Amino acid sequence: ARSRRVTLLYTTAEVYQQKRRCPTETRTSTAAMAAHTGKPKTSPKSIKFLFGGLAGMGATVFVQPLDLVKNRMQLSGQGSKAREYKTSLHAVASILRNEGIGGIYTGLSAGLLRQATYTTTRLGIYTVLFERMSKADGTPPNFLMKALIGMTAGATGAFVGTPAEVALIRMTADGRLPPEQRRGYSNVFNALIRITREEGVTTLWRGCIPTMARAVVVNAAQLASYSQSKQALLDSGYFGDDILCHFCASMISGLVTTAASMPVDIVKTRIQNMRMIDGKPEYKNGLEVLVKVIRKEGFFSLWKGFTPYYARLGPHTVLTFIFLEQMNKFYKIYFLDS
Repeated sequence: ARSRRVTLLYTTAEVYQQKRRCPTETRTSTAAMAAHTGKPKTSPKSIKFLFGGLAGMGATVFVQPLDLVKNRMQLSGQGSKAREYKTSLHAVASILRNEGIGGIYTGLSAGLLRQATYTTTRLGIYTVLFERMSKADGTPPNFLMKALIGMTAGATGAFVGTPAEVALIRMTADGRLPPEQRRGYSNVFNALIRITREEGVTTLWRGCIPTMARAVVVNAAQLASYSQSKQALLDSGYFGDDILCHFCASMISGLVTTAASMPVDIVKTRIQNMRMIDGKPEYKNGLEVLVKVIRKEGFFSLWKGFTPYYARLGPHTVLTFIFLEQMNKFYKIYFLDS
């Protein structure tokens, strides 16, 4: 019995010394115990915002040419003018012929700044609200709540990102104008400075209302339909929580979002690109844009550029969520679980 007591004391002392030598292991054990007694650990809010912005910026590098074509198509045939581009392929060929290979990346700096502001804000807020509205056992909020969260996140992000949006629309539209009418912004910061100096700081938020309205529609459709599609795919039993599942959910989400948001998007594009005519704005408000487009160009012109819009939004949605999921995955492996 005495021998067993001595052995026990020796073992206890050895464990104590080992913990002093290896505090990391002790913290790991403590973290593991905490994981069983409370909510699972999540990344800090600042990391959620950072990953959201980086995911959006990474996706933009790949889809900027499609964004350019989409904007050109939406401005083609404005008013009573003949359409400059018959199809998306015609637009691409025309841009390459007249502006060179670099022309298809016109406005990339504005696109990146837009993602750094708009996407960082919207995905960060969405992720934070999504976790807060989830139950203690990890059950996600219902579809309606996802949509409300998405709309709140989108409207906030759109307000923050409107200046970059105005610069993006103008930079991508510039190449379609005669040389003497071009604004000639060299980069997004040059655009922001010149807009402020030449037209006033409030011009940076021109079209803010339709931009926020578009964001409400986009985020309600995109974020909610992505979460719902992903959940449905996982529940089907044919998919695991992997890149294939994220890809399929994103493509479904992108299709829903494109159909729902295009009419609002064309209003935003035309207001942000408009000029002053005899001291008066070309359009008074978004409703006037809708009326003029329908009357002069036809009802289905509200979906003008559907192909490049989806070709841009679909892959952008896919790449954004894939990048976001992968960054969250590696952060969890190397930081939260370590």
